[in-house]
Amino acid sequence: MTAPISGAPERTARPAVRAQSLAQGTVGASLLSIERAHNGTGTWEAVHVQLSAVTLHDLIASDQAALFLGAPAVAFVLQTAAAGTDRYRTALRTLDTTVIALTERRLDHARARMQRGERPRPAEYDLLYGLTGLGAYLLRRAPHGDAVRHVLSYLVRLSEPLRDDGVQLPGWWTHLDPVGGSSFPGGHGNLGMAHGIAGPLALLSLAHHHGVVVDGHAEAIERICTWLDTFRQDDGGAWWPQWVTLSEQRDRTVAQPGPMRPSWCYGTPGLARAQQLAGIALGDAARQRMAEDALVDCLSDPAQLDQITDSGLCHGAAGLLHTAVRVAQDARRHELTARLPRLRELLLAQEPEGEEGLLRGSTGPELVAQAAASGGIPASGWDVCLLLA
Repeated sequence: MTAPISGAPERTARPAVRAQSLAQGTVGASLLSIERAHNGTGTWEAVHVQLSAVTLHDLIASDQAALFLGAPAVAFVLQTAAAGTDRYRTALRTLDTTVIALTERRLDHARARMQRGERPRPAEYDLLYGLTGLGAYLLRRAPHGDAVRHVLSYLVRLSEPLRDDGVQLPGWWTHLDPVGGSSFPGGHGNLGMAHGIAGPLALLSLAHHHGVVVDGHAEAIERICTWLDTFRQDDGGAWWPQWVTLSEQRDRTVAQPGPMRPSWCYGTPGLARAQQLAGIALGDAARQRMAEDALVDCLSDPAQLDQITDSGLCHGAAGLLHTAVRVAQDARRHELTARLPRLRELLLAQEPEGEEGLLRGSTGPELVAQAAASGGIPASGWDVCLLLA
C-alpha cells in the first residue's frame, strides 16, 4: 500500500503473526496451493502440508484479529478450500463461532465509540483489519446470519455525517494521519479500497445485490457515492485523490495535482469497481457507466500505467489486471476487454517478487495469472478478500 496502516494492529515478526497474516504470511500464500488444487494443477496433499504450518501456532482471536490476521484469515482460507464441500467442516464450524464472537465484540466497541461522539480509527471499519473485512467473510460464509446484518447496519450508521468545529464530516472521518506523522491537522477522509470508504461501499453494494439488505442500506450507498462525487476530478478522465484533508473537505477542493498510480488499494481501479458495484446494486446505470468510463480512461493513459513498477496484488500490475478483469466482466462497455492484453503484458514485464505473499510477494501475481488463464474467474473465489466479487 502507499502509506502506513493508520490505526492497524501492530505488526511484528512473531511466528504466529507471520503464519496467520493473509497479506504476507503462510496462510495467504496457501491460497495459491488451494487454487491449484481446485483447478487440477495441484494436489490437496500440498494444501494440507502448507496449512499444517499455520496450525502449529495458537490462533490469534483477540480484538486485533481481522480478515487479514488471525482466526478470520484462517477461516477465510479454509472456506476457499471447502468451496461447498465437507472439506475442513469441523474446523470451519469452530472458527465460525470464533469469528462471529469477535465480530460482535468489535461491533460493541464501535457502537460505544459512536456513542461517545469520537472519530473512528481506520482499523475499526476497513477491509484489511476492520469490520468491513469481517463482513466480507460473513457475507460469503453465512449470508443469512445475524452477524453480517449487524455489520451492514454498522456501516449504514458509519455513513451518516457528523459535525466537528462547524464542519460537516463523513462518519468514517478519522483523526489519524494516513502517513503516520502529524501533517494532517484535523485528520483525513480515506477513499481507498484497503483502508478507506471504497471497501465499505463495495461490501454494502455486494450485499444489496445479493438480497442481504438492512434498514437504510440503499441510502448509505447513495451517501457514500455522493461524497465520492464531491471529490471526483474530471480533467483527462475521472479520478479521485487517495484521501481528503480537513481543508479540502471544508472547501470541496482537491490539492493532489493528478491521478496517482492505478492500483487496487488506492486509485481509480479500486474506486471504479466499488462504484460500479454500487451502480449495479441500485440499478443506477449512470453511476455504473461513469465508473466504467473512469477505468477506460485510466487504462488509456500511459502516464498512469507508467507508475506501475512492481507485480504485486496490492498496488502493482497484478492488482490492476485483476480489478480490470472483474470490472470488464460486469461492464456495459466492451472497450475494457480490449485493454486487458496490454495489462497482461504489463504484469509480465515486472520483475518477479522475491518472496511469497498475497498482497506483497509472488502469491498474488501467480493467482492472477492462474485466473487469467481460465477466463478471469478464480476457481476458489480467493478474490472475495479484495471485495472485487
